[in-house]
Order: sequence, then structure tokens, then C-alpha cells
Amino acid sequence: MERTVKLRVEVDHNTYSALKEVEEEYREVLEEAINYGLVNKTTSFTRIKAGIYKAEREKHKLPSHYIYTACEDASERLDSFQKLKKRGRAYTDKPSVRRVTVHLDDHLWRFNLDKISISTKRGRVLISPTFPKIFWRYYNKGWSIASGARFKLLKGNVVELYVIFKKDVKPYEPKGFIPVDLNENSVSVLVDGKPILLETNTKRITLGYEYKRKSITTGRLTKDREVKRKLKRLREKDKKADVRRKLAKLVVVEAFKSRSAVVLEDLPRNTPEHMVKDVRDKQLRLRIYRSAFSSMKNAIVEKAGEFGVPVILVNPSHTSSTCPVHGTKIIYRPDGGDAPRVGVCEGGKERWHRDVVALYNLRKRAGDVSPVPLGSKESHDPPTLRSGRWLRAKSLHSIMNEDKMSEMKV
Repeated sequence: MERTVKLRVEVDHNTYSALKEVEEEYREVLEEAINYGLVNKTTSFTRIKAGIYKAEREKHKLPSHYIYTACEDASERLDSFQKLKKRGRAYTDKPSVRRVTVHLDDHLWRFNLDKISISTKRGRVLISPTFPKIFWRYYNKGWSIASGARFKLLKGNVVELYVIFKKDVKPYEPKGFIPVDLNENSVSVLVDGKPILLETNTKRITLGYEYKRKSITTGRLTKDREVKRKLKRLREKDKKADVRRKLAKLVVVEAFKSRSAVVLEDLPRNTPEHMVKDVRDKQLRLRIYRSAFSSMKNAIVEKAGEFGVPVILVNPSHTSSTCPVHGTKIIYRPDGGDAPRVGVCEGGKERWHRDVVALYNLRKRAGDVSPVPLGSKESHDPPTLRSGRWLRAKSLHSIMNEDKMSEMKV
């Protein structure tokens, strides 16, 4: 398990110029390594290093380990490029080196809370960083600093240093299951046999920011300085990321407390492309593309790895349209909306909410054989929590208890 913490430090001119020399020569070695890998049709670090090391060592007076790390960097870029090419997502003939982040191994840098030293052509330079709160959170909670790091140079003599934390977490043996169904505007969770719908407001955020973009760019060029400045201030990505992180932690902490496994749909690659294939409505296509289902799934998987919570990925096909009791099809008749939420089982004629039936099917496919409640009103009318209520909640149980108390007061 890894986490990266970014440190920004303003340094003096001599330190900056020494690191600038390293960056320029590192870029040259990186480009040569990429070209060698393309010509020889290899992404192997060992083969690339064996092919260029001697020539680059004679050409550059850098510490030798920069050639090693540049070859590792080239290997990673080539491997990523090949994967994109197979998926038809590569738009150039070879990886282009536009931005350079210099990779450091344990010979090229030394970490200390007072000083961080980095090896250059002029000798070692010292950097005195100011650590943010996120750094101390990992440093004081059992995370160890990895042997490798990276740095990037910014304008104004600023060095951006990336420190990597590592932690070995072993998943426990689960005693139960917490299925999670991801939708465009909500996430449904099954806790102790009780379904809950957590509103994410993704639809409102997506359309709101799209209308703002249109109002800013209508009749103006996107290259205009004022337009660029206004577009840069939009925070759609940050808002959605905040919702994903908080929801992931809420679900994972609940699973950790009950020693349960989180059950998710094993979403295929390019999920939005599959979903919009037969959709003609431009607004709906936009909403699906920006719902970021895979990002939500990845956020939960990543947070689960931090806590050691097991994650089970199951087949997502027909989870919302198959009755978990009779195995027959659920018919959703139009109710005036774009997507009917309540349907009727062809076999047993009971009513099912689309998001609730998906939870029971996910739990069933994960291996749980617990009986499904047929007479529950929540199967077609589950409690829905608005984003303002659960975003600041400490646990799902606390929210459920609040709902019970509010019902008693009414």
C-alpha cells in the first residue's frame, strides 16, 4: 500500500540551478531510453539499461544512478503507451516527453526531518522542507518512507518533492458482506440487511458546472486570458473527488468495524463508452461520461486497501433486472421519468426498487446465502439520505440511528 505526499520548497538560486542541470540531462537520457525501447520493441528495464548505459555514462557526467532511474521511467512510459495503443487510446506514434519528473533512488537522496539531500553534478544539495498535516498523519501512524522519491522544478525557484509512504496491510477473513451499488446520482449500501440510498448529487454538480462553462465561453475564445482564468476557478473535479473520498471512507470504516467484505460490481474498462452506446440524448451522454463510476469504485478499493478490508468484485450483468428470490425478470414500467425505479417480479409479483435489488444480487453473487426479505417496505421504498446529512457523518450506523430517532419524534 502506497501514498504519495507532495512537498513544495522554495530554494536559493544555486540549489535550483544545480537541480535544473540534473533535470535537463535526465530528460536527454529519458528520451534516448524511450527511443531505444521503441527501436528494439521492448519495455524491459533491464534490456533498455543494458543497451544505453555505457553510451549515456560517457556522454553525461551525472551520478550513474540517474541513468538507472531514467531507464525505469522510460520502461514505465513505454509499458503505459503500449496498453493505451492496444485500447486504441494512443494518439501519437511514440510516447512524448512533455513533462519530466526526476526519479530518485536510495543512492540519489537522503531523507531527514531537518534536511533532505539530493545528489547533483556539483555534489549534494540540501533542502529544508515544511511538512503539511497529511505528511505527519502518515509519519505518525506506522507508515514508512520508501527508498524512492521524485522531484519536479516549478517557476520561482520552487522544488516540488514527492515523498512516498509504504505500509503492509493484510486483509482479514470476512465474517459478512456489505454490497455497494454505484449509480449516477446515488450510491446504495446494504448494512445489517437494511438498504440505504446515499445521494451524491453528481447530476446536479455536472449540469451546474456545464451551464457555467457555457456562460463563460459563449461568444469568446477559450484561449482568451480572462476565459482561461474563469475556467480554471471551476472546481467540479474537486467537488466530485471530495464526495468520492468521504463516501469511500464511510463504507470502508463500516466494513472494518463489522469485519465484513465490501462487494462491488467488476466494472469493465471504458464503462461510460458501453453505457452511452445507444444513448442519443446529448445531456444524458454528458452526465454518464462525467459520473466517473470507475473512479468511485477505485476510491473504495484504495481506501479498503488502507484498512485491510477485503474487496470482492462480482459480475455486474443484470443485477438490477433479475429477482434475487425467483431468478425471473423484473419489469420496470414507465412512470413518467427517464428511468423507472420500481419494478414487479414476473415470478412472485413482488415489488422491487432498482437499487435495492442490485444490492441483494451483489451479496448473493459474493457467496452469501442469507434469506432475502420479501415483505419489507424498504425493498421498494428505501430510506434516502441527502448528501448534506452523510458527508459529515462518522459512521453509517450513526445515520441510521438518527433516522430512527427522528421517526419516533414525528
